Amino acid sequence: MSTAAAAAALSGPLHGGANEEVLKMLDEIGSKDRIPAYIESVKAGHGKLMGFGHRVYKNYDPRAQIIKWAAGKVFEVTGTNPKLEIALELERIALEDEYFIKRKLYPNVDFYSGIMYQAMGFRPEMFTVLFAIPRTVGWLAQWQEMIQDPEQKIARPRQIYTGPDARNVIALEERGIQAKAVNA
Repeated sequence: MSTAAAAAALSGPLHGGANEEVLKMLDEIGSKDRIPAYIESVKAGHGKLMGFGHRVYKNYDPRAQIIKWAAGKVFEVTGTNPKLEIALELERIALEDEYFIKRKLYPNVDFYSGIMYQAMGFRPEMFTVLFAIPRTVGWLAQWQEMIQDPEQKIARPRQIYTGPDARNVIALEERGIQAKAVNA
């Protein structure tokens, strides 16, 4: 159950679901001849170039090079996909564009993974789970390290509260709201 919760925590268009967003973007672009207009639209602040940029990698994501190679191997078996042609051209143009270079927006691992997953027959609803499967090994290794460490009494990740300071709270009765007791 905790693995399912961890996979679910990865969901969202800017994380585990980013590769699905890349597919949507490629569908929106539709053809290679529409790429320049799409790029100009992104530069004008109308949307994002999905699958580009990363918090950690401020140059070409090394994982993206590997998955691009793997996608090529998948397409040797499945046949090419028109989205791949759009993606390759989009990458080529963006890597030469000063706007993206200046902002260090290079393809990340999500840029090619969705195209590859789709070519393998997976539905986009499964992409986050596929994203989580290889990470499970790392999660389990970390858990194993924690339980095997004799000095480790309890695992508490460091959390720093950054919310507001103490605030005055008006009692429910004073707000005109009736408190209900919960019978367990």
